[in-house]
Amino acid sequence: MRRMPLLFLIAAAVPATALAAPRTALGIFEGWGAFRESATPRCYAIAAPSATIGRPEIKPYASVGYWPKSRIRGQFYVRLSKERAPGRELRLTIGSRRFILTGNGPHGWASDARMDAAIIAAMRSAPSMSVASSTASGRAIADTYRLRGAATAIDAAALGCASIR
Repeated sequence: MRRMPLLFLIAAAVPATALAAPRTALGIFEGWGAFRESATPRCYAIAAPSATIGRPEIKPYASVGYWPKSRIRGQFYVRLSKERAPGRELRLTIGSRRFILTGNGPHGWASDARMDAAIIAAMRSAPSMSVASSTASGRAIADTYRLRGAATAIDAAALGCASIR
């Protein structure tokens, strides 16, 4: 339960700090980028979806973050292309693996560190992942991500923050 407020604050801060804080590109790997922000400090791998159903209402992305001062490593986060209805399940499918994410509105994340690790392991061996749910009006939400380059970007983000204590 303690993770949810922290995750929500971090997730809500990503777009604002991405524009305001200077960041260092650690590399671009296919459709995934790895970045370090010294002010926070944090590092993350991030990608936009390769496909969405319908017109996105919110700028969607998936990321894996590292906040060394908070001892957070390899935390999965996704922002959906549309606002998810309260109480609707949020499913992440990676290859043959399925995960039920927690979160609210357009935000989703793993329920614990073990799920984060399982998601990242699955991301390393699958060609794509999709996140699906539905809106309050019953419209489908489905965002699909190509995973080529994801493992390298995740590793670059981890290495980018490895020396920060």
